[in-house]
Amino acid sequence: MLRVLLVDDEPFILQGLKVLVDWEAEGYLVATASNGQEALEFILSSEVNLIICDIKMPVMTGLELLRELRTKYKRDTWFVILSGFAEFGYAQEAMSFGCTDYILKPVEREKLLEILRKTAALYERESSRKADQAKKERGYMERNILALLSGKYTQENLEDVAELVDADDEMSYVGIYLEAGGGDEEDTSDQETGSQLKKLLSAAEAFLKEDSRLCVSNVIGNEKVYDIGLLYYGEMARRLHETREAYLRQFLDYLKENTGLPATMLVGKNVQGLLNVSKSYGTVSILHSLQGFREKKDLYFYEEEYQTADHGILICKEQLDQLIAAIEVGEHTEIRRRVDDFYEEMTKTGVTGSTMDLNVNYLLFQLIHLASELDSEVNQEEILRIISESTLETGVRRGGKTHLSRMAYAYGEYLAQLRKNTSKGVLKEVEREIRENYAENLTLKKLSEKYYVNSAYLGQLFRKQHGCSFKDYLNRRRIEEAAKMLRRSDKKIYEVAEAVGYKDVDYFVNKFIEAEGCTPTKYKKNI
Repeated sequence: MLRVLLVDDEPFILQGLKVLVDWEAEGYLVATASNGQEALEFILSSEVNLIICDIKMPVMTGLELLRELRTKYKRDTWFVILSGFAEFGYAQEAMSFGCTDYILKPVEREKLLEILRKTAALYERESSRKADQAKKERGYMERNILALLSGKYTQENLEDVAELVDADDEMSYVGIYLEAGGGDEEDTSDQETGSQLKKLLSAAEAFLKEDSRLCVSNVIGNEKVYDIGLLYYGEMARRLHETREAYLRQFLDYLKENTGLPATMLVGKNVQGLLNVSKSYGTVSILHSLQGFREKKDLYFYEEEYQTADHGILICKEQLDQLIAAIEVGEHTEIRRRVDDFYEEMTKTGVTGSTMDLNVNYLLFQLIHLASELDSEVNQEEILRIISESTLETGVRRGGKTHLSRMAYAYGEYLAQLRKNTSKGVLKEVEREIRENYAENLTLKKLSEKYYVNSAYLGQLFRKQHGCSFKDYLNRRRIEEAAKMLRRSDKKIYEVAEAVGYKDVDYFVNKFIEAEGCTPTKYKKNI
């Protein structure tokens, strides 16, 4: 709805204007003021899209109000003058200050409607133009920020971002993630998660206000990890007299309260200046891949998770290398023995805290390296994270001995699957399963168990092959069969939905509209 402000010092004229047309039906909410000064105060405190104002009024005339808005406050609000024949000279002067139109008294209903509809059309056109311009500017700024994060930027990239921030200020890359945290991420459709990400981005922009241009979505887009990236700089917190930690906690709380989504925020290393932002981005990548072995939280700071002030750091390389060799072989008894040896050595030397973390980091990075040598085309860091999360059970301490043992068992089995190089065969079997049994309750987890392949890896293979999630591929197959049934049979819509595997008819209709651009009923009618 647009807001119109009616300004006149004669109450009966204001009342007459209010009842002359159905304002709500024309898309307007109405407010009134009795002189220019009162109108100015209202305009400065509330959003107004159209002003219909008398010229001659006490305190401040309509002409003075228009002049103030255009010259002092730089407002381009649509402005319509109410004038009599004797005041036509004033109306001409008003036009020189950007008055949109004028209406002669007494006001005719048709003339007023013409003005309202013309204003609404102009406003819609201008809003569309501004939205297009903002979209282009956002896309341009996103490219600049992504270039800085990758460390492959030009001087132009640097200068464009420096227009929004102090290039020498302290900075951190902040990653905000939407993820299930278990092995079933690929059973969620891309569209569903993408819709949630848009909701999260909208809330982030509302909180950040003028800093929203430093927010980028889908930073790791090619791997389909749903995330938002923020280029944080110190002034954000300083202007609110807050610390970085307090400001980002407020930001995350706002996102969760206004979206209801389980977002996780990872804050990279604090660095000095735009030139070092890629280093902060790299530390967030480390935090993300090793989350499974950290205490479960919704907000992680790199400095807290990886204390760098310790001296005499000890890496139990001999015990860890023996554990890695056991994981490669995949022998559970040997893995358990090597895990016990590692923890016994750590206890003997009195190692705790950040040094323990560094030892575990060494182990996990070596495992990622082993998997990458066998298949470098999928996101091995993400698969490690999913395996770590999926092997954590209730009552088991995150990152403890039991958790590490279970993760090592699962990772050994995963490496064995990679060595067999069965990915193409498994994909063909899964595709055949979908073709033949699309109406059944198929899930990525059930299929991975049936064909003895890690579900996270199967999900990644599916994306690499088909460019979409398992669930999206299954939905696509079901809708294709539904369309065929609508063309070739007289089945009712609910019967078709049930026949292709949908128990919820409304959900089926929505998926059909997404794929075919119309409802099943209309599709059948068109055929």
